Amino acid sequence: MFAVLRDLVRYNIEFAIGVTLVGFILIFAAASYFAPTDPNLIYVVIPDQPPSAQYWFGTNSRGQDLFWQLSTAFRNSVIFGVTVAVLSRIISLAVGLTSGYVGGWVDRGLMLVNDIFVAVPIFPVLVLFYFVLRSDLNSWTLALIMACFGWPFDARLIRSVALGLRHREFTRHAVFAGMSTPKILLQEHLPYVMPIVFSTFMANMLWSIGLEVTLAVLGFTNINQATIGTVLYWANSHSAMVVGVWWWILIPVIFIVILFVGLFLLAVSLNEYIDPRSRLRRMGA
Repeated sequence: MFAVLRDLVRYNIEFAIGVTLVGFILIFAAASYFAPTDPNLIYVVIPDQPPSAQYWFGTNSRGQDLFWQLSTAFRNSVIFGVTVAVLSRIISLAVGLTSGYVGGWVDRGLMLVNDIFVAVPIFPVLVLFYFVLRSDLNSWTLALIMACFGWPFDARLIRSVALGLRHREFTRHAVFAGMSTPKILLQEHLPYVMPIVFSTFMANMLWSIGLEVTLAVLGFTNINQATIGTVLYWANSHSAMVVGVWWWILIPVIFIVILFVGLFLLAVSLNEYIDPRSRLRRMGA
């Protein structure tokens, strides 16, 4: 694992830039644990103050220090994205490895379910859940719902790898040695698909955070919890750009771009590392 990270940092400039950008956002998000006051409280500072030495990112029209509110918002959004990515990776691994290795009617049944989830339009379903659950739709509930829709494409990719591993010599030796199916999947096949898991993990975080921002800006989430989307929702509700509070929108957008570019570069570089020809070309072989 450390050798992989060393090679990526040494030979892939995109990975190094991605790590730097995402690391910056993570440090900024971690600063929320040292906030002097609860960032969710309103009218604790003078509203609509521009960035200054006292208020680095300024204050918003709700009387909140934007630095600490954004720090909390990015912490919540990153935790949300990681939760969705982890849960959906577990589902995609279980479905993809089982389908590819077992085959037969199990494969056909799992791929039928997979195709159904691929065909379901996600955004209208999430809006429907909002109108059904209303105040009960917190971040954890939304993360669980999105995880249930974020696995099918990656499960099919993992299945394609598992189909090839099924007929490899080491798999036959494991079967002859009496290893059970779960042991074969976890000990023999799982290491081969982990690069795909890491690559799709970053892409899934991009998808989940972007979708959460879209829902929050439209008011289809819990707007009283600080996330990237709810910060922009309240800025839009108070017509920040019209009244001249430009920092309320510009600074969050800049940080969102930094996070998304960093995650995209990590996903692209890890995806390139999976391909042996691209990896060898990077190393000058």
